[in-house]
Amino acid sequence: MSSTHPLGLVWFRRDLRAHDHAALSRALQQCRQVHCAFLFDSAILDSLPPADRRVEFIRESLVQLDGDLRQLAGHGGAGLIVCHGAALDEIPRLAQALGVQAVFANRDDEPAALARDQGVRTRLAQAGIAFADFKDHAIFERSELLTRGGGAYTVFTPYRNAWLAKLGPDDLAPHPVQEHGRRLAPRPARWQRAVPELEALGFARTDLRQLGVVSGSAGAATLLAAFAERIDDYGRTRDFPALAATSGLSVHLRFGTVSIRALARLAQTRAQAGSQGAAVWLDELIWRDFYLQILSNFPRIAGPEGERRSFKPAYDAIEWEHGPLAQQRFAAWCAGRTGYPLVDAAMAQINATGFMHNRLRMVVASFLVKDLGIDWRRGESYFARQLLDYDLAANNGGWQWAASTGCDAQPWFRIFNPVTQSRRFDAEGRFIRRWLPQLAGLAGPTLHAPWTAAPLELAAAGIELGVTYPAPIVDHETARQQTLRRYAAVRGHPA
Repeated sequence: MSSTHPLGLVWFRRDLRAHDHAALSRALQQCRQVHCAFLFDSAILDSLPPADRRVEFIRESLVQLDGDLRQLAGHGGAGLIVCHGAALDEIPRLAQALGVQAVFANRDDEPAALARDQGVRTRLAQAGIAFADFKDHAIFERSELLTRGGGAYTVFTPYRNAWLAKLGPDDLAPHPVQEHGRRLAPRPARWQRAVPELEALGFARTDLRQLGVVSGSAGAATLLAAFAERIDDYGRTRDFPALAATSGLSVHLRFGTVSIRALARLAQTRAQAGSQGAAVWLDELIWRDFYLQILSNFPRIAGPEGERRSFKPAYDAIEWEHGPLAQQRFAAWCAGRTGYPLVDAAMAQINATGFMHNRLRMVVASFLVKDLGIDWRRGESYFARQLLDYDLAANNGGWQWAASTGCDAQPWFRIFNPVTQSRRFDAEGRFIRRWLPQLAGLAGPTLHAPWTAAPLELAAAGIELGVTYPAPIVDHETARQQTLRRYAAVRGHPA
């Protein structure tokens, strides 16, 4: 392909890899020389705590990306230009200082990102610089899959069927980068600096490494290779939080240190070879696309804090619990002090590691909304602060699914019993004992419901309800009846 521009700039965002990268590939094919940059956006960073695992994950991934770009270029002068500031100012300023004719980026359909990109596009246009964006974060995005009536899909199964029917080899083909790598430009002297340390950005190191989190594209490749060895068992084992059965790649998908096309290729190839586990995992990847296109086509679900709406508008009529008691119960849920062991163990996991198993995300969300009667948006916001793999589309979709307010959600009258879930998915109590060691002395059914244990059994296990471990803050059956009455406000509306 002939070069269109003398100089281009690739703006990395949630796509921190130097291979199978849509924007980088296109820039290298259209420009004689290409610069690469990442911006630590103050509009995002300024709202974060001083020790945030996500910032450290990004920083460590950038160190790898910088090295990969230099290796790709074949000379040490290339690499990543790293800036810090507001995107609206810094990206146009950098583009002008470098003298580029075009900025290339991969799309991000979160509302704040769309507004940011529109502002940057306008500023660049005023300077005579083009802005081009590309699909990279999904297999099918925005309105690429529509119903026969021309609308967006709001039910998963027909979306899945359409997704599989449309899928072709080109949709999963990697975007070539390697063969054009020598077009990566040397960085001007003022930008030949290493990726800044966290402290220079106003952040401190976290426990990311102690938790065993592997960052960057190399970390993603290691996890993917390990998961490929056990993918056949995924459908059978994925719901059991005590097992290492999932891919562990969610944070890498979030920050683009792995290509979604590579994951879908693996899943499709293995599923076509007869792997039921791979077929189930492919469905999970399709769910991800589904929620991304929901966000794109129905942005009201993810408006500013305090303005987010239920996908099903009728559910905004639900009267959630408020007042001091609700506040106390929400605090107990956040702290893992509800008296229900599986819920508390799951909350201990997210608070300690920034991760929670997907089955447990459903359990704790159902408990907050349908046992405690607390607005799903409060839980969604808590997860947004805590999760290392936080993704707006998936987080919102998951919470609205649990609350029955979302598209293709569980019925409003389906209410998870936290004890039944515990006995089914952590029957031996391995997960509970790991995260709630104070309950380790309990055996059998009482581990899942300590309040049912005899006083002598509790004493022998060193447990005093209300002291060493809380008594249940609600009675599940009573809460269930209250929830059925609460959702009466929407019974007359289609679910």
